[in-house]
Amino acid sequence: MSTIIKIPVVNALGKTNGCEKAPDVILQEMEDIYSTEDLRVPIYDTQKIKINLQNLEETNETIYKEAKKFLQRQGRIIFLGGDHSISYSLVRAFFETHQDAGLLVLDAHADCMNNFKPPTHEDWLRTLLEERIVKPENVLLVGLRNLHPIERDFLNENKVNSFSAREIFESGLKESAHSIMGIMRMHKNLYLSLDIDVVDPAFAPAVSYPEPGGLTTRELLHFIQKILLLKNLKAADIVEVNPEKDNALTVKLAAKIVTELL
Repeated sequence: MSTIIKIPVVNALGKTNGCEKAPDVILQEMEDIYSTEDLRVPIYDTQKIKINLQNLEETNETIYKEAKKFLQRQGRIIFLGGDHSISYSLVRAFFETHQDAGLLVLDAHADCMNNFKPPTHEDWLRTLLEERIVKPENVLLVGLRNLHPIERDFLNENKVNSFSAREIFESGLKESAHSIMGIMRMHKNLYLSLDIDVVDPAFAPAVSYPEPGGLTTRELLHFIQKILLLKNLKAADIVEVNPEKDNALTVKLAAKIVTELL
């Protein structure tokens, strides 16, 4: 049985306020989804990591320690944020508990800006790489379409693999999915970090940093369904859904994504 873990956390920058409401709203929306697209009935347990929002360093450590416990469970673990800052602690816990781990990030942005302390949604991946928790060759970024020069230089210097949204469009959906699967199947254990802004804002408008030219809903679901065929996906997070900016469209998409992953 899969487990969904609620982590209603945003960092101190203030740009992602509202994302902390997403876990409860997404789970409520899931009550109206009766099956996956291949007609499986999702069975899952729901848990919550209790945190102290007044102390972000303590929060990160709590997420890390609790995630390590949950990651010992049987079945796939789905973490619901919250903003992308939570992925620092979650990926850290995953790579410490799983050998030969790979990280697949679906995101419009690289999240590799200059280091903040503690890590935020803007630099969580850079921090993991600079602290050598994750090796560059074990990371694949998919869906990029707005890179700051700082991030571009960092990715190039560290030789981090990526597929931009434009490359996906030019190569075609099937060919891109085949290439992604080829890279990710090399790892025994796979962690997926999914920032909902990888999707075009026409389909997922309720995000903090909307970027035109993203994936459609159908394209994202195709990628997820192909990734599930690899059988090595052990855990995932879905982040950056902001119910305060939505007419329920983005929440409905997030609920469908979670259901497919169960």
